[in-house]
Amino acid sequence: MVADLLREEGYRGEKMARYLGPILKRAESLGVQTQVLGVNKESRRRKKQMRQRKVSEYGLQLKEKQKAKFVYGLQEKQFRNLFARANKMKGQAGENLLKLLELRMDNIVYRLGFASTRKEARQMCVHGHFTVNGKKHNIPSTALAVGDVIEVKERSRSHAKIKENIESRPVGIVSWLNVDYDKMKGTVLEEPKREELDLPIEEHLIVELYSK
Repeated sequence: MVADLLREEGYRGEKMARYLGPILKRAESLGVQTQVLGVNKESRRRKKQMRQRKVSEYGLQLKEKQKAKFVYGLQEKQFRNLFARANKMKGQAGENLLKLLELRMDNIVYRLGFASTRKEARQMCVHGHFTVNGKKHNIPSTALAVGDVIEVKERSRSHAKIKENIESRPVGIVSWLNVDYDKMKGTVLEEPKREELDLPIEEHLIVELYSK
């Protein structure tokens, strides 16, 4: 099972930059609802029932890590460094990890509804469409803090895709963020709590994996 995970179509070992294969197929193999990715499509179920195989403890742990990396679009080195930081923080390492993932600039752009997916949010950040606390910022991995304000730059407010995303945004956003769509800006009100996160991730398995 572990070998199957490592050889999953589109993967070439942990050093690969990002998964580039079919998103729906990968989401299904990891047990991730496509809505979590911002993709409102259902993957097609395979016609033939796959033979059930016993999964080792390591296989389960590896799958959870791959799931988290896939959802947030991180490279292995980025993810490992983020876990090391989470492990040094007070509290539970697993919850700290999810908190750090959620506070990334690209994830917050996605959560605010300015982008339809985290991948799109990452591209928008790199292209310089946003400011943080009034200053231009184009690093998607930047960790925002309580009180930080992220805003669509003046020259980007007519950007067709951003306008489209705002107009078609889902009703309501997470409670730890506040957004003013007329001014195209959002504020981090507080740090996210685990129970507020719509993530099918068992973070304790990731902690166990890195603790070996």
